[in-house]
Formats: sequence, structure tokens, C-alpha cells
Amino acid sequence: AAPGPPGYTTLRDEAVKLFNSLQQLESERDPVPLMQGVLQTCLDLPPLVDEIYCQLVKQTTEPPAPGGQGDLHYWQLLTCMSCTFLPSPPVLRFLRFHLDRTEKRFPASEMAKYACFIREALGKTKGRECVPSLEEILVLMQRQEMICTVHCPGAPACSVAISSHTTAEEVAQELVSRLGLSQSPNLFALYEQSRRREQPVGSATLLADVLTRFE
Repeated sequence: AAPGPPGYTTLRDEAVKLFNSLQQLESERDPVPLMQGVLQTCLDLPPLVDEIYCQLVKQTTEPPAPGGQGDLHYWQLLTCMSCTFLPSPPVLRFLRFHLDRTEKRFPASEMAKYACFIREALGKTKGRECVPSLEEILVLMQRQEMICTVHCPGAPACSVAISSHTTAEEVAQELVSRLGLSQSPNLFALYEQSRRREQPVGSATLLADVLTRFE
């Protein structure tokens, strides 16, 4: 097996490490850092994305305790995966079948709610520059949206609800509408400011990626 990027061993060894992480996830009291670690490895080693999707489908099929804490941890990681990576077409078909089967077998259950959320996310996900932040993982585990605060010149700061798929252009358009500037001839954009620099955020940039960089 060929070596991976700096900091990683071979793909085979990293796949084994990820499998061990998934086993640990079932009983982890605070699963968020472990989930982010799995996501980061998948971002750095794209060939492992399909492997993790298949492992998560396996773990959520015929679990010992359907809807138990361990089972839901797997569904929560599957939710985070669906908002970060698209699997290959064959794995995507396999995953969609699993989601449909879960909703039919456990209607109105937490698993069915996650399955519905994941299906909708897969229709929007196009790939991420960064893995979800710890905050984003927490809200995804609850199938909720994040609240992003945008500071506007000459106006109070605005709080905007965003998902893992919300772009900078969409937020800018919402703020323009809120501030009554829809008829203004000016162009509006979001800026990302840190201690060292200030730069415009590309219109197609996902706000969730910007928040991860701040984290």
C-alpha cells in the first residue's frame, strides 16, 4: 500500500485506525472530537470516504440496540459525513437504499429522522474545504442550524441561521434584504477578518468552512 500524505501511514493502516475509532465511538461519552478526527482523515485521504460510509451503513444495520446511544452516535457521524463528502455513485445508491429501509422499518424514530436529514443533505453537498467545526458537529447531531453573527457597517450586528450548505452569497443577499438595500446600486460582499488580515469571502464559499477556519 502506498504511503499517505505527511502525518499518515499507508491507506490500509489508516483504514484500520478509522475502523478502531468507529468501534470506540459507540461507547464514547463525548463523541464530537472523535467524529471530527474521522472527518479530517477522510478529507486528507479521499479514498477512505467510501470505506467509512460502508462501515457506518454496516454499523447502523441490525444494531444490538436500535435507537440506543451507540446506534445514534453512528447515525450522527453519518449525518456529519453526508454534509461533508459525497460517496461514489455505487456507494451512494447503497446508502440511499439503507436510508429508505430505515425509514420504513422504524417510522417516526430518531433513526428515521436522521435518515431523512441525511437524504436531504446528500442532495446539497458538493464537497468541503474544511471539515465541520466542533460547533457545527454539535448542531448537526441535533439536526439543527448554526447561528452566524455578521457585523454590518453602520448597522447592528445581524444573526443569520446557516446550514452546512449556505454560501456567502446567500447570506449577503439575506442581509441586503433585511437592511432594505435591495434597490441599492452598490455591490455587497462578506469579509472575513482576523487579527492579521481582512479579505473578501468568495460568493460560492460555504460559511461553515469559514467558521471552521476561525475555530
